Amino acid sequence: MNMIRLLLIGPPGAGKGTQASIISKKYNIPQIATGDMLRQEVKNATDLGSKAKVYMDKGELVPDSLVISMLEKRLKEKDAGKGFILDGFPRTVAQADALDKKFKELKINNFAVMELKVNEESIIRRLSARRVCSSCGKIYNMITEPPKKDEVCDECSAGLYQRDDDKESTIRERFRVYNSKTAPLIEYYSKKGMLKTVHADGEIEAINKSIVSLIEKVFNG
Repeated sequence: MNMIRLLLIGPPGAGKGTQASIISKKYNIPQIATGDMLRQEVKNATDLGSKAKVYMDKGELVPDSLVISMLEKRLKEKDAGKGFILDGFPRTVAQADALDKKFKELKINNFAVMELKVNEESIIRRLSARRVCSSCGKIYNMITEPPKKDEVCDECSAGLYQRDDDKESTIRERFRVYNSKTAPLIEYYSKKGMLKTVHADGEIEAINKSIVSLIEKVFNG
């Protein structure tokens, strides 16, 4: 099989992180999430991390140029030489353009883009059903994995609460941002003939089988 270089995109709650983690272990290639990468650079107090921290401390977005520079550094690490999965990046057409230029500089020619497509209403239903224990932090889903007693943790009997990120209004806003900024990537990569789509509304294992099947088709040969 050829080297696997995969860009995984999709709306909030589509399961990008979960699927990227499974694929990473299966093919022994790194899962690169830009958020984690940024936090690591800041934690290590690197030059790039220090520059990014200035923006993060103000609550501002880190400029694309800085993110791309960090990504270049990460892609030059030994483990990424065997392939990689970019989890949730790029998020905009501008980022995709910058990434394409960087890939050309690094002579990364063979990569695929996979969209995890989901039904917005079913994702909102699932995510807004999440509850977290106020004491031990255990996560429940009131639809798929409810506690034995309503709104009470099975482990420590503390009350459960809903995080702000899991409120319906917040999730709808995240979808709105996705549809305005990230969805144009679908057209961008589709026009380039690089886009593969996986319907990600089902069970994790079934979705993963579909992804692996596509990976085998794209990178075999």
